[in-house]
Amino acid sequence: MNYYVLFTGTVIIILFSWFLSIRYKRYHGIARFFAFESVFILVLLNIKIWFTNPFSLLQILSWTFLVLSLYVASVGFILLKKKGKPYANFENTSVLVKSGIYRYVRHPLYLSVFLLGTGVMLKDPEPVQFVLGIVNLMAVYITARIEENEMIAKFGDEYRTYLKESKMFIPFIF
Repeated sequence: MNYYVLFTGTVIIILFSWFLSIRYKRYHGIARFFAFESVFILVLLNIKIWFTNPFSLLQILSWTFLVLSLYVASVGFILLKKKGKPYANFENTSVLVKSGIYRYVRHPLYLSVFLLGTGVMLKDPEPVQFVLGIVNLMAVYITARIEENEMIAKFGDEYRTYLKESKMFIPFIF
């Protein structure tokens, strides 16, 4: 693993977390750092075999998760920008978005990070990669829980109602 790339990427993720969330006293950015960092390390570990054996079941499953991650992130981000009326950055919305994918899933952007991490982990599911996949899952879940408390503080009863009407990550299930 190239430690210069690891260090540089980690600094970029720290700055992203600071400028997007933490400086606005939105502390879900701390937990989210670990989700992004685990995915970043997974990419560094698996980059050499990214296109190896492209038609194996694991590679097909991996690419399915990666494409789904891109789709969910795109749809979630676009809706947040269009309907959330953000100020300062896309994350600081002034309107609670409850339409489109947000009608079914409260955290599509975090779901996309989980799908991304899982897709990258499946490129080479060795024990270290599997542990990083678990770290990603736990970090995404903790991030979402912290953000839900922040959203309750921001939107009050409207968000409490939204919690009952939608699922955290997987429509109709979880």
